[in-house]
Amino acid sequence: VQLQASGGGLVQAGGSLRLSCAVSGRTSRSYAMGWFRQSPGKGREFVGSISWNEGNTYYLDSMKGRFTISRDNAKNTMYLQMNSLKPEDTAVYYCAAGNRWPLAYNGVDYWGKGTQVTVSS
Repeated sequence: VQLQASGGGLVQAGGSLRLSCAVSGRTSRSYAMGWFRQSPGKGREFVGSISWNEGNTYYLDSMKGRFTISRDNAKNTMYLQMNSLKPEDTAVYYCAAGNRWPLAYNGVDYWGKGTQVTVSS
């Protein structure tokens, strides 16, 4: 399974971005997908997860209301819609896949390369 994240960039505080994660290779509809992020000097933080088959979602509490994960099965793509962005959301965002729901750091089987999101104040 290969994961390719894209859509990062520079945005002002209060703005929005949508990240995409294209999935290719040998995939299974039972996979759980998710997003993590890592700021300089910090560990990789869970953002949220989606079940590929049912589309159920699960978020870190601090992400609820601003971040929304969705997927398009036909396009084999997962999305992270980020609204009302804050400078503290600045991080490298990674998409990931695993076989256990909800996806957690120790359950990740595949990582995509990250995409940088920078939120200016």
